[in-house]
Amino acid sequence: GVAKVSDRFAFIIPDDRKMAHDIFVPLGDLNGAKNGQKVLVGITDWPEGAKNPIGKILNVLGTQGENDTEMNAILAQYGFPLSFPEEVEHEANAIPEVVTEAEIAGRKDFRSTVTFTIDPADAKDFDDAISFKKLPNGNYEIGVHIADVSHYVKPKTALDKEAYERATSVYLVDRVIPMLPERLSNGVCSLRPNEDKLCFAAVFELDEEANIVEQWFGRTVIHSDRRFSYEEAQEVIETKQGDYAEEILKLNELAYILRDRKFKNGAISFESTEVKFKLDDRGKPIGVYVKERKDAHKLIEDFMLLANKKVAEFIAKKGKGKDKYTFVYRSHDSPNLENLGTFATFAARFGYKINTKSDKEIAKSLNFLMEDVEGKKEQNMLTQLAIRSMAKAIYTTKKTSHYGLAFDYYAHFTSPIRRYPDVMVHRLLALYLDGGKSANADEYENASSHSSAMEKRAADAERASVKYKQAEYLVENIGNTYTGIISGVTEWGMYVELSENKCEGMIRLRDITDDFYVLDEKNFCIVGQRKHKKYQLGDEVQIKVKKVDLSKRQIDFTLLQD
Repeated sequence: GVAKVSDRFAFIIPDDRKMAHDIFVPLGDLNGAKNGQKVLVGITDWPEGAKNPIGKILNVLGTQGENDTEMNAILAQYGFPLSFPEEVEHEANAIPEVVTEAEIAGRKDFRSTVTFTIDPADAKDFDDAISFKKLPNGNYEIGVHIADVSHYVKPKTALDKEAYERATSVYLVDRVIPMLPERLSNGVCSLRPNEDKLCFAAVFELDEEANIVEQWFGRTVIHSDRRFSYEEAQEVIETKQGDYAEEILKLNELAYILRDRKFKNGAISFESTEVKFKLDDRGKPIGVYVKERKDAHKLIEDFMLLANKKVAEFIAKKGKGKDKYTFVYRSHDSPNLENLGTFATFAARFGYKINTKSDKEIAKSLNFLMEDVEGKKEQNMLTQLAIRSMAKAIYTTKKTSHYGLAFDYYAHFTSPIRRYPDVMVHRLLALYLDGGKSANADEYENASSHSSAMEKRAADAERASVKYKQAEYLVENIGNTYTGIISGVTEWGMYVELSENKCEGMIRLRDITDDFYVLDEKNFCIVGQRKHKKYQLGDEVQIKVKKVDLSKRQIDFTLLQD
């Protein structure tokens, strides 16, 4: 919250609307905080009968409204630490950066095989590389090489405990809060070009039809030849020329076949909108745009899916019944039919039919909908509502399928620099490849639950940072008019998402003065009681930006009526 400090007393006004009371702080517990600064406060006492709790300041985050302060406040709000403990940094710094011959011994050597990475232009934590070799029999050897994090991060070390607690890297609008110290995430483990790197790999022999002829899992050493950004790889795909064009074009061809097969088997294609910001050097947003997903993104995604799926399958089929091997799966339940029914009713208003007879039919009709809605004004809203009608994917040791991908077994193997479940998957796979006994299921189930909870928390923090930047962007545009789509209706107002920049704000019902409007929940609309005018989810409206509350990340619009 924000500190209000005078000569005699201090109190904190909490940012969180759920906390309705200011918190009194004795002057001796200010921890150096000054008036107007943003702070993290801990409640120490709430005397019986007292309206306000008493607290002490744990951390001074900085000046309210400054970019670093606000991003740190979001991290603090969701319980993510702002730095690594000294012991953790010390352990990370003690790890040598250069790979030794002793470490290479016993690994498959891919250093002379063409290998490259494809990542976002601003990425530094390169988790995955792909190797490509045409075989004498006309098939292709494709290696999915993943940073061998579990080689460096050993159980029960300070590094491991910290990674477990965080469970994931957090990607805010303008920064990454890594799960591992930068020495590892951007250095030792990152698969940078022209350096020997240790990996854990899934290597496949594929024929021209992308069928798996042979597969192998194990530890490798690579020497990446080139670091591509997605844009550079996309240019190779589109122009059919450039570095490693032959390899990239063949990989893209095989990825298309894998993708097609996945959808034929009942996978669902949700292309949700990802909002990106153009920031100035102080972190202020000067532009908002929607990130495009092209073939280069999908190519990497499809080979990662293949590796994840095959690793999970390999372990799942290894032991049956009582003899099953403990493993961390990524599970996604089929949708709750009531939620889906509500969505189907709503989609029907736009002329889209959802067949709920079977899982396969649901997937098929959702894919038709996603294809059909592409480029239309209601695309983002319908995609978001469809995603909300689905179950949430979780980590678990129970052998369950992944509905959204239509895979019998699935795991996360390909991002151990930024996800702790992948580290667990690496450890378990290594244990079983070496002939070890099944690990303790309870221990891994608890770790899986913790990882699922932290994943949700990280997603909430990421969303909050986007919301803050959207609010900050619109502060400069108060009074401006925009076209938007009604994206939500509630008893007190309607949410509108602006078509141009995807910022979402609220029009309060009390501010619509031509009638008295109430919510018709069943029909996803608000209705005027006198004139019966309706505003329906998905309707296009004109709005004016009325006010923005940055500390609450709230945006208010005024409806412009005909």
